[in-house]
Amino acid sequence: MQEKVIITCAVTGNLTDPAKCSALPITPKQIADACLDAAQEGASIAHIHVRDPETGVPSMELALYREVVDRIREKNDTLVLNLTTGPGGRFDPSDEDPKIAGPRTNFQVPEKRVAHVAALRPEICTLDLNTMTFGREVVINTPKNVTRMAKVISAAGVIPELEVFDSGDIRLAHDLMVEGVLQGPGLFSLVLGIKYGFPASAEAMIYARNMLPAGAKWTGFAISRMEFPAVALSYVLGGHVRVGLEDNIFLEKGKLAPSNAALVQRAREIIERLGGTISTAAETRKTLGLPENARAPQALASG
Repeated sequence: MQEKVIITCAVTGNLTDPAKCSALPITPKQIADACLDAAQEGASIAHIHVRDPETGVPSMELALYREVVDRIREKNDTLVLNLTTGPGGRFDPSDEDPKIAGPRTNFQVPEKRVAHVAALRPEICTLDLNTMTFGREVVINTPKNVTRMAKVISAAGVIPELEVFDSGDIRLAHDLMVEGVLQGPGLFSLVLGIKYGFPASAEAMIYARNMLPAGAKWTGFAISRMEFPAVALSYVLGGHVRVGLEDNIFLEKGKLAPSNAALVQRAREIIERLGGTISTAAETRKTLGLPENARAPQALASG
């Protein structure tokens, strides 16, 4: 088990429906405040998507990311920021011609998907390795496109958190490390509970963990009602943890979470009751080989 457990809070995501979760942050101020509040409860990494402030739908606008980052850094320069690069990989084949994009497609060139990372240089950004059925569409992350994104991320001195949804994703990570596209042993996030990916089970998390490169740092998490069982499981298996309204909107059965901070507080309670110690932001930075604060020069990504 980890000596110090890192809590990541994923505060809004792409898929959580604001109509079903009044606590979901939408505007840049709400998203920044949610990150800061989560940090107060023990989260040392904030995983950030942005949304259109008027409609609440997911967005890729650099100005929105910039406002969120600036608002956080005005008040907290040690919280580790992890910006998503997931949007831009979804393809919805049209009914008339499957080669033509349907209305739910958000496909973008790889460099567009990481433009905000190059501009803002967060400490971490996600790098999805999955090509899979996801909801009503498919998510496509080909080795070629992942390589193009990884080059931009590396040039910005940002550490990629490798998001893996099934065993083939981990095999792809191994191959990209052999090719020198990614540096090992890597920082991984094991995503459980997405239909057609890893199931939210102990067996799946153990299997995924055992496939990782030796020495890799990893977080295991699950969506929906399995969020908190996965907190305990990941800790016991030697991983870090993630919670947040991106993944689950309930604090307990039938009770909506009032905030991201409440989910972090519950995760902290679980870890501490199991005998674990929560990593502070300063300790997390040391674990990941990051500068002491956001003002210090960013080190080159080292996996």
